Amino acid sequence: MHSPSPQEVAEATREAMLRDDQASRSLGIRIEAVGPGTCTARMTVRTDMLNGHAICHGGLITTLADSTFAFACNAYNELTVASGFEVNLLAAARLNDELTAQAIEINRAGRTGVYDITVSNQRGERVAVFRGRSYSVKGQPVVAGLPVGKQS
Repeated sequence: MHSPSPQEVAEATREAMLRDDQASRSLGIRIEAVGPGTCTARMTVRTDMLNGHAICHGGLITTLADSTFAFACNAYNELTVASGFEVNLLAAARLNDELTAQAIEINRAGRTGVYDITVSNQRGERVAVFRGRSYSVKGQPVVAGLPVGKQS
């Protein structure tokens, strides 16, 4: 019997989460890559994302970062939710900007984790930095039948 690799678990978890993620899909967020504790996602700034100053609403940039965080911290197939986050908006995002969010796991121990997400535009300029704190529901899988938790 084939035991799935941590990368295979992360990819299966991504597919299961994407099926039901109405928020990310409605914003056109694309999950480009996922791995154990990591994720890269992209979003193109559309007209309906602009605020009264003709720049992307900060809450939508935050949503891109939050979705990226969710896919990174759930990549171990253990149901994990946000317990909090902090976001700093560094630069404006404008119509048609292609935003890329990259998540990395800083620490994961017991039921909690810390993840940093950097959001950049197509010129490589940082638009936002986001630090998320996660809480895992021990033993509860995202995808039934796959290993749960950090595998070596």
